[in-house]
Amino acid sequence: MDFEQDIKNCIKALEAGGVVLYPTDTVWGLGCDALNEQAIDKIFTVKKRPRDKSLIILLADARDILQYIAAPPPDIIDMIGRFAKPTTVIYNGALGFPDNLVHEDGSIAIRVTTDPFCKALIKRFQKPIVSTSANFSGEPTPATFDMINKELIASVDYTVQYRQDDRVPRQSSQLVRIDDEGNMEVLRP
Repeated sequence: MDFEQDIKNCIKALEAGGVVLYPTDTVWGLGCDALNEQAIDKIFTVKKRPRDKSLIILLADARDILQYIAAPPPDIIDMIGRFAKPTTVIYNGALGFPDNLVHEDGSIAIRVTTDPFCKALIKRFQKPIVSTSANFSGEPTPATFDMINKELIASVDYTVQYRQDDRVPRQSSQLVRIDDEGNMEVLRP
C-alpha cells in the first residue's frame, strides 16, 4: 500500500489551488482545498456543476467537526463512530468555509473518512478537502476508475495512481441530516 508519491503530488496540487482526482472510502472523487474559494470554483467548472448544488467535505478525524460546525450535538463524535458504512452528514451552522462551499441555508455536508489514503492526505495537508463524485454533473457516478470520463481526467491537475486498478465497484455514501439536538434523518440510505 504505497501511496507516498501520490500524497506528495496531491498536496502540491492542492496547495497551488488545483483539483485532484482521487480514491475515497466510497467512489473516486474530485477534490480541492475546502478553504480556497478559487479552488472550489474550479471544481464547479471541471464538474460542470450548478453552483447551487452543494459539495461534500472530507475530514480525517471526527473531532475536527467541532472546528467547522457552530452547534454540533454534544455526542456527535460517538454518533459518527457508530456509523456502519461511509456516511455524509449535513450539519447546520457551517463555520470557516468560503461562501461558495456553504449551502444557502448555512449547512455543510461533511464525511469523516476511514480510507487510509484519504486520512493520510487530509492529515498531511492539514485542512479539509472537497469530495464530489468524479463525473460531469448529471452523468452516472462511476463505480471504478476505468469508468471515469477521459475528458474529466484530462481536466484535473493531478490524478492519483493508487487504486486505479481496483475493480471493486463502490457506491456513494449514505446521506443523513443531523440537527443541533442530535436528531437524525436519513436522506439517502
